Amino acid sequence: MSFTVLVPARLASTRLPNKPLADIAGLPMIVRVAQRAGQSSAAAVVVAADHADIVAACAAHGVRAVLTRTDHATGSDRLSEACALLSLDGDDMVVNVQGDEPLIDPALVDACATLLAQRGDCVMSTAAHAIDSPAEFDNPNVVKVVLDAAGRALYFSRAPIPWWRDGRASGSTALPVPAPLRHVGLYAYRAGFLRRFPQLEPAPLERIESLEQLRVLWHGERIAVHVSAHAPGPGVDTPEDLARVRALFDA
Repeated sequence: MSFTVLVPARLASTRLPNKPLADIAGLPMIVRVAQRAGQSSAAAVVVAADHADIVAACAAHGVRAVLTRTDHATGSDRLSEACALLSLDGDDMVVNVQGDEPLIDPALVDACATLLAQRGDCVMSTAAHAIDSPAEFDNPNVVKVVLDAAGRALYFSRAPIPWWRDGRASGSTALPVPAPLRHVGLYAYRAGFLRRFPQLEPAPLERIESLEQLRVLWHGERIAVHVSAHAPGPGVDTPEDLARVRALFDA
């Protein structure tokens, strides 16, 4: 099995300006992410950047990067262009590691790639883990996923799914059994599908939930889901997140 890790990186960020270049223990965050992803079994790790400053920061630390257009609406669009720039197509496998995940587990990257390699019925794979907090289950910022008997995604939602009808009707605040699953934003793709994805019509459900992966299901494709035993390390969306991750590196 051979795969390439692509890391989309966009300089603009409303909540954390210049996020990819934020310092974490002496290195830009995007470099930390690439180094962490490089501990997986990937044949190559490439940053897909939207700004020359990100490319320069990567080059200064021996990280490969390609410069993509600035007008991409989504990270998937950026990765599609990166696949073209790198001549990846067909059954070549690509794992998308988000550029704000400096604590991504390399074993989880390998697990997603391995699962896709084993599942010829799926064009993508992703990850999830059990939710153990009722507050997290009810939080619309926590994306949930439900699976079929073969471990493929049936639906992703910001709503608490599956809905425990009888439990909630009785006033219980406990979680349903088996435990609901939190979706982890790590994806493996077949490059041919990733290059085709931007041409697919956005789905109504995708617009309602603001979840891009619903476009895949809407168009009849399948996503395999790896269920991990634990949650991944924290990502970085806000200054508070950055402070938390910096403290972990310092420790």
